[in-house]
Amino acid sequence: MKIPAASSPSRTNTILAIVWPVLAVLCCAALWAVTILRADGDAERARLLLLKEADTYAQAYEQYVTRSIAQMDQITMQLKHSWEHGQRQTLLEDMRADGMFTDHAFVAVSIVGPDGKVRSSTRRNGLPDKLLDAAFFVQHRDSNSSALRVDIAPGGFDATREVVLFTRRLDRADEEFDGIVVMAVDAAYFTSFVGQSTLGADGLLAMADTAGRFWIEQAGDETGRPGGPRVLEQRSLAARAGGPRLVVGEGFVDGVARAMGWRDSAVYPVVAMVALSQRDGSAAAQAYWEESRDRAVAGSVALALMAGLASLLSLRAASRAREHEAVRLAYRTATESANDGFYMAAPVRDRKGQIVDFRIVDCNERGASFYGMTRGDLVGRAVSTMDRGASGDEIVATYRMAMSTGFFEEDRRMPVDTRLAFAWGRRRLVRVGDGLAVTLQDISERKKYETEMERLANQDSLTGLRNRSWLLNHVPTLLDAAAREGGLALLFVDLDEFKQVNDTHGHAVGDGLLVAAARRLGALMRPGDEIVRFGGDEFVVLMRPARDEFQVAAVAERIVAAFARPFALGEGLQASVGASIGIAMFPRDGADAGTLIRHADIAMYAAKHEGKGQHRFYDETLSGGIQKRARLKQELLDAIAGKQFVLHYQPRVDPVSKRLLSMEALLRWRHPEHGMVAPGEFIPFAEASGLIVPIGDIVIEQACAQLAAWRRQGARLVPVSINVSACQFERGGIAGRIAAALEHHGVPAALLEVEITESAMMDHREDILAELAALRALGVKLHIDDFGTGYSSLSQLRTLRMDVLKVDRAFTAELDGGGEGRVFFEAIVSMAHALGMAVVAEGVETAAQLQVLRELGCNEVQGYFISRPLGADDIAGRYLALPVEAEACA
Repeated sequence: MKIPAASSPSRTNTILAIVWPVLAVLCCAALWAVTILRADGDAERARLLLLKEADTYAQAYEQYVTRSIAQMDQITMQLKHSWEHGQRQTLLEDMRADGMFTDHAFVAVSIVGPDGKVRSSTRRNGLPDKLLDAAFFVQHRDSNSSALRVDIAPGGFDATREVVLFTRRLDRADEEFDGIVVMAVDAAYFTSFVGQSTLGADGLLAMADTAGRFWIEQAGDETGRPGGPRVLEQRSLAARAGGPRLVVGEGFVDGVARAMGWRDSAVYPVVAMVALSQRDGSAAAQAYWEESRDRAVAGSVALALMAGLASLLSLRAASRAREHEAVRLAYRTATESANDGFYMAAPVRDRKGQIVDFRIVDCNERGASFYGMTRGDLVGRAVSTMDRGASGDEIVATYRMAMSTGFFEEDRRMPVDTRLAFAWGRRRLVRVGDGLAVTLQDISERKKYETEMERLANQDSLTGLRNRSWLLNHVPTLLDAAAREGGLALLFVDLDEFKQVNDTHGHAVGDGLLVAAARRLGALMRPGDEIVRFGGDEFVVLMRPARDEFQVAAVAERIVAAFARPFALGEGLQASVGASIGIAMFPRDGADAGTLIRHADIAMYAAKHEGKGQHRFYDETLSGGIQKRARLKQELLDAIAGKQFVLHYQPRVDPVSKRLLSMEALLRWRHPEHGMVAPGEFIPFAEASGLIVPIGDIVIEQACAQLAAWRRQGARLVPVSINVSACQFERGGIAGRIAAALEHHGVPAALLEVEITESAMMDHREDILAELAALRALGVKLHIDDFGTGYSSLSQLRTLRMDVLKVDRAFTAELDGGGEGRVFFEAIVSMAHALGMAVVAEGVETAAQLQVLRELGCNEVQGYFISRPLGADDIAGRYLALPVEAEACA
């Protein structure tokens, strides 16, 4: 702003004495406008963030509640099955004696007869004597549904804590009412999802039934007691329409305003609710406002003092001129050193006073460089001439709106016809008096980063294809379009021999094969089709439109034929894999992504089962395989409950003296109908289904119990090793369970050894290393089982610090041929001894193998040549009586 020359020093000083206070007022107005607008923006963002957090916690809490109720559903269904098929009056007492339902969360688990009296219970004196009038009992008695019912327990269950009831109807053989299963669970079990440290002091969790009949809640870290005060109002529970919202104090007994989010369970008639304190959520925004307000006050005071001082100093013209020049130079230095562009724009008005354009009255060099100009070229230009065409008119309209509202801020992609030398910019306009203060920031790099992050979230990093996340998020949109365009086909493509290539040639070659497979698959599809890497060696192809099976089958046959040709992977290496394809048609085979993927996956497994290298359309008969797996799972559950598992023992002896040194406990299933079932028929499924964890606990318990029994009989004991699966290590706590079993049976830790497969140790995670350290601290020896079938490195063996290395039977078999087999085995023995590990040879079946192992210095041998696995009585009679020496079998 230029000041006109004064006619005299007195007049100049008078004008300056007026101008400085006016300028101070304008600056204070701009400062407070920016401060208030920023504070309001932060408050709104804090509110939206609080709502989003409430919704996110509600979603996670719903999943936790659904999983928890699903566990109760499974347990009550198992109890129903066991009671209806056994009618054992001490069923629950026996189960509790076996270690079940001992957790503090189980208040009581009971079988209640049709007369309302308790037949069997884990806690008889914790239930009312008769339950005939209870609402849940009446419902089950009057309805033949066996569905699970969830309710709050009436009085008489536990006076110290709130209890949730899970009940299920029992039927006699003629399907008449035979009572109910009642499982009373501490309500805190369902509200311990997070604590006060996460939700805040006024945070609230609540689980309610969808009808609003009952709810349980946790405020802070405490769950309510029976009949105790509630924080959540009934009306807040009932009015849960739409998304998360801010509920004022009237919605809660304590009057605290909270952001409430809720999610209905997709499986059970319950709703999970989370409420976060508005005070906690807006604390940062409030602190920011108070800090900004203090700075604005300080700035206003400073401007007022400066204006007063400038007015006084205006009487000293020469000194004031020098001070003005110093301030101008300081301002110019500050703006020129910034990375943002700064502009001052003044409105250009027509005769009617309407704004028709804006003119740049000042800017910094950085701002001028954005337009490819210098500051001298840009100052004085009209805004409409800086950005020609439609973009220029849009800019003028934006400036005019900022003059009207006082503030405007946006992130926008810069039009291609603009002079601006970047793609994305953030523009902030603040009205100052009769002009605009404009800040322009180049945010192209940040936008590029955000775009790249979005791309990476939806793209497979190895093949460049769409990934599973993209598929699950975008298939609903594709299905809507397919419903209009004539259908869609989902092809689930699985490489048949990929695991063999990966195991034989390593992961690098496997990755190269996946990339080549993706390219070959892409070359076969139409431009509008989508190809997704679903995971591992599985791909999903979405064909649309797909009007009939003939068209889809032709494409599937083309894929199978293409994948039958070998893949060239460089350096003369070729890999031959086939493709098995399962096909699900929309809308015939499913109306949503999850159903289509599941049905296509079932069809793909059917194609593999029928010989691989072919395609198969989904039909309902394919679900039989799923039912077979379900039957096997139920039979395993029955075997666990019915104690059908037994241990056999195979001796390990000194190869020179044949003296018994240790034994391996091997699991057998004594099926009531099929007799003895080999481990290979059920262990893989137990591993896949997670049932290996309770089965593993049975092995630990039986091995310790048998050692204790032999000890009482005066047998000469040797260590017994048990196999622990990778699933048990994944679950954690294996050292604690072993320690408890040893203590319970009074067995020294030195008599129990643990075998872990080499592949289970490949993960090399901190939690697995911690479990191994805990086992070593107990005094339990650790074996690496089936060594040679994985990819252990020398550094891994040193880190794991195992005691015994068991060489897989495949390498023992090679000893009969001499040559490389002997050299390789000798290398293993030398390496193990160098690391302080003993060596056990598995699968010894000939005298020649035994002789070689003696010469190589193998510490122990095990196999059919020594002895087959024997029952506990046979092994005791043959090996544990003096003298302890094994006899080789012919």
